[in-house]
Amino acid sequence: MIGGLKLLFLWVFSVLIIALTAVVAGVRTAVVGGVPAMHKNAYATMMYMGTPRDYEFYVATRVMLRSLSRLGVDADLVVIASFDVPLHWVQTLEQEDGARVMRVENLNNPYKGQSNFNWRFKLTLNKLYAWSLTDYERVVMLDSDNLFLQKTDELFQCGQFCAVFINPCIFHTGLFVLQPSAVVFKDMLHQLKVGMDNPDGADQGFIGGYFLHLLDQPMFHPLPNGTKLQGNYRLPLGYQMDASYYYLRLHWSVPCGPNSVITFPGAPWLKPWYWWSWPVLPLGIQWHEQRRQTLGYDAEMPLVLIQTVLYLGIIVMTRLARPNLSKLCYRHEDTKSIFLIRTGLKSIAIWSIVAAHIVPFFLIPRTVHPLIGWGLYLLGSFALSCIAMNALLLPMLPVLVPLLGILGALLVMAYPWYSDGVVRALAVFAYAFCASPVAWTALVKIMSCLHVSLEREGFLPRLSESAAPAGFNKLY
Repeated sequence: MIGGLKLLFLWVFSVLIIALTAVVAGVRTAVVGGVPAMHKNAYATMMYMGTPRDYEFYVATRVMLRSLSRLGVDADLVVIASFDVPLHWVQTLEQEDGARVMRVENLNNPYKGQSNFNWRFKLTLNKLYAWSLTDYERVVMLDSDNLFLQKTDELFQCGQFCAVFINPCIFHTGLFVLQPSAVVFKDMLHQLKVGMDNPDGADQGFIGGYFLHLLDQPMFHPLPNGTKLQGNYRLPLGYQMDASYYYLRLHWSVPCGPNSVITFPGAPWLKPWYWWSWPVLPLGIQWHEQRRQTLGYDAEMPLVLIQTVLYLGIIVMTRLARPNLSKLCYRHEDTKSIFLIRTGLKSIAIWSIVAAHIVPFFLIPRTVHPLIGWGLYLLGSFALSCIAMNALLLPMLPVLVPLLGILGALLVMAYPWYSDGVVRALAVFAYAFCASPVAWTALVKIMSCLHVSLEREGFLPRLSESAAPAGFNKLY
């Protein structure tokens, strides 16, 4: 009897241990934050770590979430975040942005060995976790570079899978509608395991291959009574308006569906949240306007103020330390050593001017507002140019020609009344063509003035000679 009770106890204990292990494993696979589901539908996006631009995408995600809240969407906001996303980021998303955060393990990408694999897309397959959000009837899955112009809740009426073809033959996975399904999610994981064909090794290629025949499906049109549709549909282009369309015409004229969402699928360094994105790309200011109205720029402003004070200090100090030219002397002889030193100093002068226009660019916080960013860049370039001007006795105007040229280019690009993008591009080209001779003249002037400066005894002392004053003329 006692032996039977022991066996029963061991069996119950073993079952509890197995169940607890399964629960813990399940929690590790997908943990949803403490905020309960409040709506039957959701807008979802994802976050993961491991790229040089993790913080920038974190800021972009927050701006997108807040812009959706500001539009008054009737849906939950969900972030699928890998376990390596910093905890304070997760808490900020939950407490300040009102998002439900689903913590997940990064899905293994079996396509890393492909010759065309781009490592910045290594973890984008985490997007498949959207099909595991079975608390919801429909989910609109989003990339963080979407800019919403208006509410798009009618998308929740779409079927099991719906996406936009911004390419004639390939739909874009920057925004798509799905019906969560544990069965589909499990099958997708199986397809990953067996190595389903994936042309790019990322989410775009995998989901495009999984829903291979979407191009043959009908176009989505929401029903007036709000009934949810069944099946797969193509979404009108107005739900994923490629920013490059705007750059050609400088206005939106997409006839397919409401002009609701702008996407920026181009080069990663030209995403709209970077301060240099405007006026290079006209839509950058529109994204920053959304950020100004939602998130603000409090995180970047302390560093901006520190750099501003530093640059102003450099300008004042270089001005106070400027040498007295009336006490300099001219040198008339020319030795081989002096010639080499002069050549080296000329190179230093040119590179110092170049550095003055490069270094500030990389010191400015990347996600600050473009007007603040460009203002700080111009101030920093001027401050560092002052060092070159005062240390090498160079004239101010020729040294500042590159800076003035950059300012002029910004004004040409920012001009708001171009008829279309082609005219704008031609205007920039014409400006560059006209500015080139001015830049060359400034370079010649700098080299000429530098040559004169290097002849001065006060600038370049004698390397070897007696103290005899022969060969010099005082400047009084």
